[in-house]
This record gives sequence, C-alpha cells and structure tokens, in this order.
Amino acid sequence: MIGKVTGRIDYRAPDHVLIDVRGVGYLVYCSDRTMAGLPGVGEVTALFTDLLVREDLMQLFGFASLAEKEWHRLLTSVQGVGAKASLAILGTLGPDGVSRAIALGDWNAVKAAKGVGPKLAQRIVLDLKDKAPGVMAMGGSVAQAHGDAQEQVIETPAAPRVPRAQAPNASAQSEALSALANLGYGPGDAAGAVAQAAGDLSDADTPTLIRAALKLLAPKE
Repeated sequence: MIGKVTGRIDYRAPDHVLIDVRGVGYLVYCSDRTMAGLPGVGEVTALFTDLLVREDLMQLFGFASLAEKEWHRLLTSVQGVGAKASLAILGTLGPDGVSRAIALGDWNAVKAAKGVGPKLAQRIVLDLKDKAPGVMAMGGSVAQAHGDAQEQVIETPAAPRVPRAQAPNASAQSEALSALANLGYGPGDAAGAVAQAAGDLSDADTPTLIRAALKLLAPKE
C-alpha cells in the first residue's frame, strides 16, 4: 500500500497531479479543494494517499490530511458511493465540513456535492453518523501531509514550506467530545452538539464548547 508520496509536481490537471518522487512519477487524483491548496509545477508537495485496485484499474488518490483520507475511506464504504462521489463531497465541504454535516444529520449539505442525489445523501448521513465523532476526535492531532515535505525531499533544501492548515478549534472539539462521552452522552448526539457549537463559536476554547454543547443537549421545555 502506498500511504504517502512526497516529491516535486511535474504536471497539474484539473483533477490530478503528477508527482516526481526520486525519478518515479505518481499520478494522484485529488478533490477540488485539495488541488486548490497544492503548490505550482516545479514545487515540492506531499499527499497522504489511498490506492484503489480493481481488475481493470489502479488509481492513486491524494489527501491533504489524515482526516480527509479517513473520510474518503468511510464515504466509499457506503453503498453507491465511489471514489468520484467521495472526492466531490470532500471538495465541496472539506473534511471539517463533512464531519459537521454528518454529525448534524444535514444531508442537504452533502447533497450539494456534484452527482450526489438526495437519497444517496440521506444514506451517507444515516450510515456514517456514528462514525463522525471518531474523525472529529482526531482533531488537532491530525497530521497534515504538506508540513514535512521540505525535510523529506533532501535534494531540494530550498523548497518553500507549505503552511500547516488546521481547524481553528479542532483540539477543543476533540476535548469537548471526550468530555461529553464521559458524561454519558451518545457519540452521535455529542458530535452533533459539538459541531453546532463549534460552527457558532469558531474560536471557542474547550470549556466554552462544552458549555455550549450542553445547552444544546439540554431537554427542551
């Protein structure tokens, strides 16, 4: 299994890049969002990868973070969701947006992706709602592929570093999820409340997120 590639971009197309890794070229397909975040031709980059092997096809898919890769794995586990649909969803929402939409049961957000109809969007939310907390809990500890590209490609020491992208309160979301789980809330309810609270309070710290989530989980009179 090819889990990550680091090298120089030789060619860019609308949906894939050719990455030269010490003389070997890897054709890597990416979501629109990931493509937009990649540097230009001739520059060094790194992507986490997933290899699709079929009887008539081998394709390598690339992801900017392990969270994006994990959502791709989960999305393609849903009946009727292939790699193309998964990349469309990730390109439209991003991994954080997918976590939020699925945790909140917002199938309309999922449906916004090209080629995803309402029935498929509902199936995705239904099948993966309990999986959202696990990906959200990866939070701030999730590795970003681009961060170590400069160090790993030793023949290009002057290659510019691509900044690490991170959700503003990813670590706080992870800690809030853990706290709610310890209080006995189910994973789906906890994830939905934390996702909604994080959306309303983008820079909130852990205690603030927990309080906001608890208010959302409180029984309505």
